[in-house]
Amino acid sequence: MSETKSHFDEAKMNTFLDRVFRDISGTYTSLMCCIGDRLNLFKKLEAGGPMTMTELSKTAGINERYSKEWLNAMACAGYLEYDPSSQHYRLPPEHAPVLTEESGPMFASGLYQSLFGEVKNMEKLVEVFKKGGGISLKEFDENEFVGTERTTASWFDNLLLQEWIPVVPHVKSKLENGAIVADVGCGRGRAIIKLAQAFPNSRFVGFDKIELGLEHARTQSVYTGVSDRLSFRQMDISKGFPPEEKYDLITTFDVIHDMVDPRSALKSIRQALKPDGTYLWLEINSKERLEDNYGTMGALFYGWSIMYCMTTSLAEGGEGLGTLGMPPSMVKKYCDEAGFSNVRKLPLDNSFNILYEVKP
Repeated sequence: MSETKSHFDEAKMNTFLDRVFRDISGTYTSLMCCIGDRLNLFKKLEAGGPMTMTELSKTAGINERYSKEWLNAMACAGYLEYDPSSQHYRLPPEHAPVLTEESGPMFASGLYQSLFGEVKNMEKLVEVFKKGGGISLKEFDENEFVGTERTTASWFDNLLLQEWIPVVPHVKSKLENGAIVADVGCGRGRAIIKLAQAFPNSRFVGFDKIELGLEHARTQSVYTGVSDRLSFRQMDISKGFPPEEKYDLITTFDVIHDMVDPRSALKSIRQALKPDGTYLWLEINSKERLEDNYGTMGALFYGWSIMYCMTTSLAEGGEGLGTLGMPPSMVKKYCDEAGFSNVRKLPLDNSFNILYEVKP
């Protein structure tokens, strides 16, 4: 019997090689964007208009040789435009909302700051690939958490009050009349402060298991004038809420998949809700099958999972669900196990997130 030799497609190999170089180029571009974000170079270009390398170096207070190399890299990547006749570099106005407009609906540069923090752990990550376990939250520096706040600020400033709360009118009504609200995994407090500002008749508390962002949250609550109605507590709610209080509304914004013990956390949330209370669960827009996650966002989410979401859970012996570990079927399963009676996917069009209304 003769063996059929598989056909080797050289054109396919060359196409893939081109893809590899484009991806590696994209990695270097992202690292250059980390530097540009850290040094406010994009913002300087937006504010100052077209600049030469000398003008940018003086305006931004950076070395001229590095200014030239960075500008050339960004021009080659298509992030900046270059005029050879005047030797000016320009940030196109269409790029500014993505790179410079903090908390705007298109802003993405917070991801560069998170990446800046995550790449510092690469050697540790290689070791856990070999040995198992993970990288704990305390091993990440402030760039991770500040970057996450800057990224999610676009949601909380543009969607939370404009789309998410209005789609559950009974929740909005309770908030207007006076509700007791808890935000679990509140981080630096952006979401719960927004809610406290919008609904002065309600009382709020933010919970987080690490102290790192809570001091900032407390300071911001004073600055925004809501500290009389908003408090923050360091607590792992998977071990239970404070027993003295029940809540009309509990929220989690993209934190359940990160948790060490999400099942216990959901049971605690169920027990802490009033009988007519509501749990709003924001989760990453994960598809049921791997092949349905193929593409740019799936690759981003799985990479993010390894760099942060999954590894921080595994570091404490947790489930390690990962960024895409909670598709709708898993959300329903975990809610059933926790004793919730109803789970409803709310009618929102969002490629990044899904919002669920969960009832006791």
